Amino acid sequence: MSKINIFNTLTNKIEPLITINSDTIKFYVCGPTVYDRPHLGNARSIVVYDLFFRLFLQSFSQVIYVRNITDVDDKINNTAKEQQITISQLTNQVLQWFYSDIAALQVLAPTHEPKVTQHINQIIDVITKILNNNHGYISDNHVLFAVDSYQHYGKLSNRNLNQLIAGARVEVEAYKKNPLDFVLWKPASKDDDPSSIFDSPWGKGRPGWHIECSAMSSCYLGNDFDLHGGGADLQFPHHENEIAQSCCANKGSTYAKYWVHNGFLTVNGEKMSKSLKNFITVFDLLQQQIAGVAIRYLLLATHYRKPFDFNQKSLIDAQKSINKFHQAIKFCDFNQDFLPPSATLLNALQNDLNTSLAFAFLHDSCKNKNWQFASDLYFLGLLDKNLLKSDNDLSEDYILQQIKLRQNHKDNKNFALADEIRKQLQSQGIILTDTSQNNTTWHKV
Repeated sequence: MSKINIFNTLTNKIEPLITINSDTIKFYVCGPTVYDRPHLGNARSIVVYDLFFRLFLQSFSQVIYVRNITDVDDKINNTAKEQQITISQLTNQVLQWFYSDIAALQVLAPTHEPKVTQHINQIIDVITKILNNNHGYISDNHVLFAVDSYQHYGKLSNRNLNQLIAGARVEVEAYKKNPLDFVLWKPASKDDDPSSIFDSPWGKGRPGWHIECSAMSSCYLGNDFDLHGGGADLQFPHHENEIAQSCCANKGSTYAKYWVHNGFLTVNGEKMSKSLKNFITVFDLLQQQIAGVAIRYLLLATHYRKPFDFNQKSLIDAQKSINKFHQAIKFCDFNQDFLPPSATLLNALQNDLNTSLAFAFLHDSCKNKNWQFASDLYFLGLLDKNLLKSDNDLSEDYILQQIKLRQNHKDNKNFALADEIRKQLQSQGIILTDTSQNNTTWHKV
């Protein structure tokens, strides 16, 4: 039986996590829409629910974790057109990037990872149920969900339906009866890539965004399951719409029992956006030779429900912590099996994933330099054996690459990052010396 307490957005309070079946937990998390590389906001959600997954694996005999792939979407269509490639070319490339980037963050594979394109029949089945139960209608070749047919609409986001309607600031499409009604199935247009068009009882087209998650979650977890997660930006309307259409398709269903949302991400206090040129991807940091485990530490250092602000200081602090941890266990014997995580560490995480407390414990136990500390680091996904290499393992090419990267940081006035590279090489037995000619030499201790 789990001893986990968790903040449930649905009730707006921390509650004991009591699953439908005591020895099993079934949970669903909204995964990526594959039109571009994952940015730090995407990565935060992925890493947060990966840590929940790791915690659940310690607490339940069976864990079924579903994280979907959205490979049908207007953003995908538009990006493919801009790049003058097919949708499949785009989604295949972005998926490869996605897997490569999150692998660097030590993210475990979920139990199931369904794609929208492989579940069109299940989506059509759910839409059919909604129509048969008089919660949807067809208008101008669109199939729409009738929001006012579901009396509990707005419960998750704590919004009043009448206020939502009155405050709607979008131009209402003529085919909608209610400005809040949302698309379950949209008709194909003449400019659509053929690979994004599917047959349905209502004509050729593609599913709306919200219905995809309802169909895939019920396919793998059943009509009622334990927990649904995602970013705070998905709470409304995406998750609100999921609840409405799922409960209306399956009479008597309450859908997910617990709802968990991770906080927003900003960069130096501003919303991350391409227009502000502060749009940072995981790949950007990896290209700067920032260790994936340092990025993971960075994304988990702030409690998952709080907003997270990315800045150079937080990145440098994360790097320093990771370097300190790996120096502490550099001489451990990695031929033995890892131990279960410490009870103190688990207790912190069982308290609504209190990573601040967990990391404080990690820093405190770092001085022990023992196998239990290494095991705790491994459990959190913060152990990278590549960072344990001694100077004898470092190639000259690697050292010269680090020197070049350090110089780039200095040229861009990122002196703290440049100094961190110097310290990291020094900890591995490599001493850098800057000459008066603005060159850098190195030697082993």
